[in-house]
Amino acid sequence: MGDEQNIAAFRRVMEEGFGQGNLDAVDEVVSPEFLEHEPGPGLDLGRAGLKQIIERLRVGFPDLQTTIEDVIGSGDKMCFRVTFSGTNEGEMMGFPPTGRKATWQAVDVVRFDDDGTLLEHWGTLDRLGVLEQLGHVNI
Repeated sequence: MGDEQNIAAFRRVMEEGFGQGNLDAVDEVVSPEFLEHEPGPGLDLGRAGLKQIIERLRVGFPDLQTTIEDVIGSGDKMCFRVTFSGTNEGEMMGFPPTGRKATWQAVDVVRFDDDGTLLEHWGTLDRLGVLEQLGHVNI
């Protein structure tokens, strides 16, 4: 599939999945054979694990918003720079809610299947920066 379809699939995961908690969107654009290379502790490495990540983030940040800042690459492998923001109103990474707002960046490398669904994900995000913004650590 083309770059635009791949970008649209990733955008649905970010906006509908992470941003709205719509896990049906994840089922529609993430392959059943999906493999997560950045799992959280105790999470499944497949599509179910991605849904668990979304659910946990939305518990911690019910007003979570995502913005795709950059897209690099083409074809079956693309890189996305994403900004996340929200108010910490639930448990996050084992820490109690603080009511503080946080904004953080993530870099996501995604491999797409021939049909334009997400097949693999490698990523990194500023977890320490989030904990600092929430007042759980001082750097």
